[in-house]
Amino acid sequence: MKDAQEKALRASLLFVHPPTKEQEEGICQFLREEFGAQDVILDKSQDPSLIGGFILRAGGREFDWSMREQLSQMRQKLQDGSRKFHEPQEVISMLHEDIAAFQFKNKDREFGTVKSVGDGIAVLEGLDHAMYGEVVIFENGLKGMVQDIRPDEIGCMLFGREGTLSVGMQVASTGKRAGIQVGERYLGRVVDALGSPLDGKGPVEGVDFYPIERDAPRILDRKPVSKPLETGILSIDSMFPIGRGQRELIIGDRQTGKTSIAMDTILNQKGKDVICIYVAIGQKAGAVAKQVHNLEKGGAMDYTIVLVSGASDPASLQYIAPYSGTAIAEYFMHQGKDVLIIYDDLSKHAVAYRALSLLLGRAPGREAYPGDVFYLHSRLLERSSALSDELGGGSITALPIIETLEGDVAAYIPTNVISITDGQIFLESDLFFEGMRPAVNVGLSVSRVGGAAQTKAMKKVSSRIRIELAQYREMQVFTQFGADLDEDTKEQLAYGSSLMELLKQPLGHPMSMADEVISLCAASDRRFADKKPADVKSCQLGLLDYIHKVHPDIVQDLQRKKELDDDLRERILDAESSYRAETAKKQVTANG
Repeated sequence: MKDAQEKALRASLLFVHPPTKEQEEGICQFLREEFGAQDVILDKSQDPSLIGGFILRAGGREFDWSMREQLSQMRQKLQDGSRKFHEPQEVISMLHEDIAAFQFKNKDREFGTVKSVGDGIAVLEGLDHAMYGEVVIFENGLKGMVQDIRPDEIGCMLFGREGTLSVGMQVASTGKRAGIQVGERYLGRVVDALGSPLDGKGPVEGVDFYPIERDAPRILDRKPVSKPLETGILSIDSMFPIGRGQRELIIGDRQTGKTSIAMDTILNQKGKDVICIYVAIGQKAGAVAKQVHNLEKGGAMDYTIVLVSGASDPASLQYIAPYSGTAIAEYFMHQGKDVLIIYDDLSKHAVAYRALSLLLGRAPGREAYPGDVFYLHSRLLERSSALSDELGGGSITALPIIETLEGDVAAYIPTNVISITDGQIFLESDLFFEGMRPAVNVGLSVSRVGGAAQTKAMKKVSSRIRIELAQYREMQVFTQFGADLDEDTKEQLAYGSSLMELLKQPLGHPMSMADEVISLCAASDRRFADKKPADVKSCQLGLLDYIHKVHPDIVQDLQRKKELDDDLRERILDAESSYRAETAKKQVTANG
């Protein structure tokens, strides 16, 4: 008798009203045919929440014939956001059609049990057909994502605190990969890694559902990066230009201005038809709130989405945050729009992934990171590209941020991301403390797209600036020894010093392309070389203000043509001479 019970298929039946003998025999016959069992042991229990119908669980599978599931499917069909109505009568007519055409689909899904749980990781057994990246739902409503598949068990990371989750609880597969709702209504909102609002402005209604992990566009689906994405930061736009569809790394020690560069770049996209997504990973809530306030103050939230996975969030949410942000960006890119996405920062993202991997029992490698940490970031950043015109011509420009320790760019994560991206902007602590803001190291920074992502005007005035700054750095060494310098060397030092001062830029004040070209045009003609270093910035700002007021045609021509011909260059230098004469005249008058 005992052997027969062990060989029999054990199943559980949930119901609102007990089944009749005929129904029960039909259920047992279904189980015998479905699982090839000779005998069936049926455990029956009542569940009023089903409203009506049955739920049958056997052999690690669940068959949901409940009224609750039927209503859920009907609700999803009626809430289809792709249809638009103009008249109430249209709504009533469409509802009648939907209800008449509705066909209930039996929900057949696998279920298993929790084997162990702790530290944001649950080990499951019984889900024989689960796939990597699939979402599973626990009976207490908590969701998780499959991350580790072994012969006899599955490792799953939890989207939230385990709380009431305990060993033995049931977990059901969904057959769906982790994803996020996408749509225009995210603009101006602050959300978490799952798309839930954090700004108290109500839920965000998406128009489509995108998986957080997608294949990157093929090479044939891309086009060369040629259109500039101007940061408004003179030192970057002139020497390390960024194009739409490029991936440019911002790297440096803690507190050297990495996030400030990203924020100024977002502010500079106002009116340029670029959608910005700022992904904050592992940051304090107060720091993110400050950035959101600055964006609102600068009028940038109208075209910006802030996605936050804070320092207090589980490692699982910090892990999926950049992928969720990229999924939202891809929606806009496929609409033919240009998107700028900032990952702040991927160092904390790698740490979160390392914690998850170690908890899942994966073998540690260099610096305790798992062996696939390079693939972690490469499959993320490869999704940023410029699509071909046949696919709409949209683009995603990525500015990942990496934090170094004492300037060590040869560490594991920095070298990984440097090899994936199309260049890096290295911020040096020594320059920062010397008052050089932004503290861009000219020698270690590079853009592998280069002049292809610059306007012709900017390309012309900035062609020699890196060489001249490098020469200035070398000559500066002689001044430390008090050596006698000839006049040419003194002029070169004065010119280099004026360039360094010119590249200093206050936070929250991005410059237009026209202002950058005017500044560099005057500087390349050595119009600031005779000024004291402390006066260079005021002279530059004064010149720009003068040209905007007295010679607005110069600015208009630069913005319209985006080229700097000889005539326009002479007009800029003549305007500078007029400004210099007018300034000198005012000083004479002031001195009496």
